[in-house]
Amino acid sequence: MKLYGLIGYPLGHSFSKQYFTDKFEKEHIDAQYEKFEIADIAQLREIIQDERLVGLNVTIPYKEQVIPFLDELTPRAKAIGAVNVIRIERKENRILLVGDNSDVVGFMESIRPLLKPQHQQALILGTGGASKAVQYGLTQLGIASHFVSRHEKENMFTYSQLTEEVMQRHTVIVNASPVGTFPHSDEFPDIPYQWIGHQHVLFDLVYNPSLTRFLEKGEEKGATIKNGLEMLEKQAVEAWNVWNNKW
Repeated sequence: MKLYGLIGYPLGHSFSKQYFTDKFEKEHIDAQYEKFEIADIAQLREIIQDERLVGLNVTIPYKEQVIPFLDELTPRAKAIGAVNVIRIERKENRILLVGDNSDVVGFMESIRPLLKPQHQQALILGTGGASKAVQYGLTQLGIASHFVSRHEKENMFTYSQLTEEVMQRHTVIVNASPVGTFPHSDEFPDIPYQWIGHQHVLFDLVYNPSLTRFLEKGEEKGATIKNGLEMLEKQAVEAWNVWNNKW
């Protein structure tokens, strides 16, 4: 039986575990999917000793931290600077770890149907591993983007710098932070929602709850909204392709 899994910390409910467990049962695949909650990324070395293990998903906070532990990166993972999928190859007692990024595929396929000609610039809320995949995906879609951070950083906006002019120019806003995720469902990114209108698209990588406060406040202003569930589903399909060399 092949083994797949998810590394991160902490790990509560896992979309990936449910998705792949259901997939294996439905398609009669002799495999199982486990959660590996690790407090230190160095514990990856121990996990991969299980010879059944052929693939891993990577989530917060290890999408960037995992890179030094990998043997290879695919071109897109290298360009993004973040990894959420690892393919494990075992050859002559050697373990080869190949890092890839399926987040970008899920994001692009999910947001693409919402985009219109006025969507030329975007704000990305958050600066972690997921936000890097979002930026890369937006660039591939022809959309310029700027990160928004709580702290002053070069070439980034802070939340206090989001003026009316900035908000009206950036008509795509993506929440790539965990703000608003259950059980903290009452929280939302601190952006000036009064300057959001019908021309905006608000995309939230959070999927639980399905209608976050971020999306709810955008919808109240007439924006087009979408949560991260379809992105998760599509990135999971791509992860399966990566593990099974189905490029």
